[in-house]
Amino acid sequence: MKKIAILGSTGSIGVNTLNVIRTFPKVFDVEILCTNTNIDLLEKQIDEFEPNYAVVNDKELCKELQDRVSKKICILCGQDGMIEAIQNADYDVLVAAMVGFSGLIPTIESIKRSKRIGLANKETLVAAGELVIELARKYQSEIIPIDSEHSAIFQCLVGEKSENIEKIILTASGGPFLNTPIEKLANVSVEEALKHPKWDMGNKITIDSATMINKGLEVIEAHYLFNLPLSKIDIVIHPQSVIHSMVKFYDGSVKAQLSLPDMRIPIQYALTYPDRLPSDFVQTDFTQVGSLTFFKPDRNKFECLQFAYDALQEGGLKPCIMNAANEIAVNKFLKKEIKFNQITYLIKEALNKIENGSASDLEQILQCDCKTREFVNNIKI
Repeated sequence: MKKIAILGSTGSIGVNTLNVIRTFPKVFDVEILCTNTNIDLLEKQIDEFEPNYAVVNDKELCKELQDRVSKKICILCGQDGMIEAIQNADYDVLVAAMVGFSGLIPTIESIKRSKRIGLANKETLVAAGELVIELARKYQSEIIPIDSEHSAIFQCLVGEKSENIEKIILTASGGPFLNTPIEKLANVSVEEALKHPKWDMGNKITIDSATMINKGLEVIEAHYLFNLPLSKIDIVIHPQSVIHSMVKFYDGSVKAQLSLPDMRIPIQYALTYPDRLPSDFVQTDFTQVGSLTFFKPDRNKFECLQFAYDALQEGGLKPCIMNAANEIAVNKFLKKEIKFNQITYLIKEALNKIENGSASDLEQILQCDCKTREFVNNIKI
């Protein structure tokens, strides 16, 4: 039995991870489940999967869950509780499915135990990629990507030499506003922004897709995961989301990983690598797929995508600044405090006004994240 810890078990990736585990009850066992506030779903997950640890980030809700659950289980509160569970539980794979910067420290703690990391939390590498990769090497911790794009690249590179790579090509659906004129973006609603055409994701990630900053975050993540310079990382819009990403080699060959959109495929691969288990999650019939189309992203329309390229090029704390500013800006938009195009404005202000620095030290990264959030929260619009 392979024991699994899931940070963010009530979110989209967490729920799909449990769907994979449910399919293979003799292969996987659940050791840790974790949620921010959704204790109703977490309670059902505890009843079904019987983990040894559960963590609730919200302390009041944690106390409520402790009163409700009669099973013998250690229920812990807040980030301190999460770290305690990660440091003490018996597990083989950590699925880092928490949304945003909050996933960084728990992931680092698991790396220090030399665990395999199934990484769905792209912000971990965006904000602290240099540090995280260095720690993974030091503690011999595997990082297997769960994002469909990075999983596709990872799969395409199995058995290949890095020196043969000409470039990797990340595909993007284009999000809900792919065909919306730029002049109309200022007035799109939260509800419109949350209608992703292909993927069922959490609110924050869906808004990131609408601004296309998610693809910029993925460029930065790919840089660290595959140790490639920015010049070897490209993006194409592929609205059908059948090709999840590609690798072009110097001999002119291109490898791609294809399937109809279903996050259970990359999740299962991260849990079982280098093996594959048979499943019927999705059946891809190319006679029914129709045409596959590709074109370049519009970086003028989706300016957030350009921010990511510039942040990676400048290096240091710039990606951390961009990530923190985006998290606050997206939250403001979801609460209807700002317009959609003002997400871009807030990120730009943070990148222009907050001083850069070294991103090799965790304390500096944490201070930068805190400083950026405070700065963006205090911007008057």
